Amino acid sequence: MRFPLAPAPVFFVSLAWLATACGPTAEQTPGTPPAPIHTLVFLDKTQSVNVNQAFVQEKYRQALGDIVEQNMTNKGDKLEVYFIHENTSKAKALSLTVRSEKEGIQNANATDQEAIETAFQLSLQREKGIFLRQSLVKLNQQNTGSSNQATDIWASLPIIAKAAESGAEVRVYYFSDMIESVKGADRRDFHTTPPTDDAQAKGWAQTDSKKFEQYAIGAPQVTVVSPFEATASTKENNPHVTHYWQTLFQELAGVSVEEL
Repeated sequence: MRFPLAPAPVFFVSLAWLATACGPTAEQTPGTPPAPIHTLVFLDKTQSVNVNQAFVQEKYRQALGDIVEQNMTNKGDKLEVYFIHENTSKAKALSLTVRSEKEGIQNANATDQEAIETAFQLSLQREKGIFLRQSLVKLNQQNTGSSNQATDIWASLPIIAKAAESGAEVRVYYFSDMIESVKGADRRDFHTTPPTDDAQAKGWAQTDSKKFEQYAIGAPQVTVVSPFEATASTKENNPHVTHYWQTLFQELAGVSVEEL
């Protein structure tokens, strides 16, 4: 499983990346409608991530645009946005579902099929525009409350499991530095006690994964859109934190994690 330690700026990653990562699965039978796509976007609203920084703003805006363009393609595709902070599990900020659909295309002649397809694409693009505008509003929404003092990324796992129950193809995006930081017994606070090497990160992740065995998260596509520039130091972008999440998702779902 490959997990780059230094993310590339997202504006160098074109739509081709998402088209490749989010294309039809090998199991999909030709001619059958694809499974709905359930997209979960987790936006970090804690003090450690500043979306007003020019690099972060550009990177995150481009990533959200790519996600909407590639994932919102058929009726029933869903986009949900959650805020990551002290109370992540209760922080749903947005829930949108594609309503556009092609009607009666199977029995239509070539001319009518073209007209139906054109009408569908126009309707879909209008919806995508609405989805992106609303997502950008949530991206730029400030959290000045006390909840910005903690970063509960663990709480995203039951949310992923809930999305997987529908049988949809689940795609998860963390717009975050992934610094889990919650006070209390049996929790992790990477601000005060980060893993010091990959062996410790792996051990912690394997231990922590047992806390979430009751959640069937399926095999989601997981992507971290980090706020770090490619030149960030290892102190700022701790590779052992990266290894922790790599191991945790491998233990829970057997999936790799892409980092941008």
